[in-house]
Amino acid sequence: MQQGQNKNMDAQNTRTGVKSKQRGHKAGLFDFLSGDNNGNEKDLIPYLPDELVGGSVPYIAGTEKEAVWNAASQACGTERVHYTYTIEDGRCWYLATPSSTLSSFPNSWCPLTAALPGNSEFWDTETVYLYEQEGQASALRWDMDTHRMQLFLGPARTILPKIQSMDANFVTINPEMADVVKWTNYSLKSDQLSRAAGRILLFSGLIACALIAIFISILYIRINLLEPELEAAKTKTKAATAQLMQRAQQQFRNDATVHMIRIQELLDTLLTMKGTLVRYEVYQDGRVEWDALVPRAFSSGDNPIIGRITTIGGLEEDDRVRIRGTK
Repeated sequence: MQQGQNKNMDAQNTRTGVKSKQRGHKAGLFDFLSGDNNGNEKDLIPYLPDELVGGSVPYIAGTEKEAVWNAASQACGTERVHYTYTIEDGRCWYLATPSSTLSSFPNSWCPLTAALPGNSEFWDTETVYLYEQEGQASALRWDMDTHRMQLFLGPARTILPKIQSMDANFVTINPEMADVVKWTNYSLKSDQLSRAAGRILLFSGLIACALIAIFISILYIRINLLEPELEAAKTKTKAATAQLMQRAQQQFRNDATVHMIRIQELLDTLLTMKGTLVRYEVYQDGRVEWDALVPRAFSSGDNPIIGRITTIGGLEEDDRVRIRGTK
């Protein structure tokens, strides 16, 4: 039996020899979100609790945590338990201990948990896994008939002889080489999630307020920078508009006066000729053109008042001639 134990120990050392050092516990996402990352040590202290229970429950996706917690609470007789579990072959394999047993060792872990199926020290269900600390010993094995996990815990002087009498291979767990498996507390986990949610809301609000403050500051700076330019543009626009209106008014007033005087002169002159002014038109380019009906005796030649005229068409119904002037 001793040869079988040594053989299995050699296989175990070969299997774990690829690890250069022990992988310590690292703070997870919720540890950072809840602010508990500073309180979590990278390397937890190996400790074997005085009370330890183990077993398995069927694995149902999404309910494994509640199922393990309920089973551990019933086995320990209290809802305040620390537990850890793995999922293998459609079952949740767990170890648990009452939280009161860890009152003096809050930052600790149990090396026996590394032997749960799927963890670093698990080899097969035909092997018995041993861990001894300060006169206390524990053993983890699987019953070959029922395939149930069995846990032995007690003084080393009584547990070890009983375990060594079994016909099986033995592996002693080395906490320096095994991967650390941290305990989980359901109540503390719920509180941690609540703190994480609170901190997320708090920091989200602070970030949102900071972004809004930055946005308002940028708008305020832009308004202050653009306000002088807007005032200058407004002043220039008002000045240009006033000047344009003044020029337009002056130009309109001058042109209107000139043409009114010209029309009056034409009317006076045509009256002496027994003529009639029928059209007076001013074009956009400043040209002036007018038509009048005069007797045939005045249908040609130059008049100092009328200017050069041109006869257009034949006689009108009243035997007068239509003339056109451009002066």
